[in-house]
Amino acid sequence: MRFDIITVLPALLESPFAHSILQRAQKKGIAEIVVHNLRDYATNKQKSVDDYQYGGGSGMVM
Repeated sequence: MRFDIITVLPALLESPFAHSILQRAQKKGIAEIVVHNLRDYATNKQKSVDDYQYGGGSGMVM
């Protein structure tokens, strides 16, 4: 079973996947976990992935 996880902070997920039941599943070939950094797909030089809302309220859009 393959799990693809998209995140802006992939380093935060390294430890839980390396020291848990998920690690044992990966070693046995039961699960494959692939973490994708959302910033790798950003189109601007700052690698930002958020933007302002269209309605003018508080918050941000990803």
